[in-house]
Amino acid sequence: MDTDQSVDPGVPSAVAWPLPIAPSDGPPGAQAACDLVTVPARQGLEAVDILRRGAGDAVGPVLHDGGGDTLGFVVPAGTAAGWDVPGSTCTGTDGRGLRLAPEPVVRGADWLLPPGEADPATDPAVLRRALGEAARVIEAADRCW
Repeated sequence: MDTDQSVDPGVPSAVAWPLPIAPSDGPPGAQAACDLVTVPARQGLEAVDILRRGAGDAVGPVLHDGGGDTLGFVVPAGTAAGWDVPGSTCTGTDGRGLRLAPEPVVRGADWLLPPGEADPATDPAVLRRALGEAARVIEAADRCW
């Protein structure tokens, strides 16, 4: 797997974990090459809210880890090659013809937005904007305290 990580000392670094995917044994339509953008949970939850409120902005499957520290957004394969958002990690599958498993294979992880109930993947440009807006909202909220 390829992993590109952007690091900003002011933002907690995200943890990359294995994708909830299984070898594809179904028909070609069931295959989906995907990457996973992992962000701190607080920023990720805010971004999910932003994406779901947005006009026409769709959000794909989203995973949360067992400890509640991170969220993972499913994005199209190839996103990892150019991902550069500070405080996040993008893990690539190299387009190996994998499918999203209905049950996460990572112990303790679970779907926030499961496959089948969400778009196939979140558009990386839309996600980048939502994560930026989420960071600004969090920064503003933290200044109020």
